[in-house]
Amino acid sequence: MGQCGITSSKTVLVFLNLIFWAAAGILCYVGAYVFITYDDYDHFFEDVYTLIPAVVIIAVGTLLFIIGLIGCCATIRESRCGLATFVVILMLVFVTEVVVVVLGYIYRAKVEDEVDRSIQKVYNEYNGTNTDAPSRAIDYVQRQLHCCGIRNYYDWKKTRWFNETRTNSVPLSCCKPNIGNCTGSLDHPADLYPEGCEALVVKKLKEIMMYVIWAALTFAAIQMLGMLCACVVLCRRTRDPAYELLVTGGTYA
Repeated sequence: MGQCGITSSKTVLVFLNLIFWAAAGILCYVGAYVFITYDDYDHFFEDVYTLIPAVVIIAVGTLLFIIGLIGCCATIRESRCGLATFVVILMLVFVTEVVVVVLGYIYRAKVEDEVDRSIQKVYNEYNGTNTDAPSRAIDYVQRQLHCCGIRNYYDWKKTRWFNETRTNSVPLSCCKPNIGNCTGSLDHPADLYPEGCEALVVKKLKEIMMYVIWAALTFAAIQMLGMLCACVVLCRRTRDPAYELLVTGGTYA
């Protein structure tokens, strides 16, 4: 019965180490996605520390690849030192992922205040040219999120660009895609996106942070199982060295 348990634990542990390699790629992808998306919205979010969870999760992903290699070798060879090292590193990574989850929730709660503080400034800097970073950011967000203005398209009346152009129009990025001859005129509000961008930007940034949180939670749970299996193998190896090794069939340690 004990031999069956130890063999099962070793098999599960080897399988989990393969999952760790896949997890390494997924975590790095999630972190890179956060960086790329943040770059599109960085003008609306001034707190660069929000990227800390993404940085940490990329580091964890890189470390998981190394952990998977150590775990496979230690499990197959049933190295006491290797398994102990494996468990310790997993514990450290697990604690790190808990920190990522906590930071994710903290920064997720700060998103609305950050956007509210910076979005008016960004709209005031709009000048309608593609060479200007705030202008590109606003046009990109309005097209991608199907929104116009801060709370609605009438917010454009308060901007410097609107007063300087004196056309009673908003940027063409406010136009609905199915309107072929839209000029952005406020005289034809049905041609424009009715919803403001502030709420949608906040929603998007919170979704991004949730990706990080869920990725960290998912792989933290997998690591818990990995630590449990490694401890079973390690404890059995310590108490009773005379059991069948995984790689040698009937040979005894």
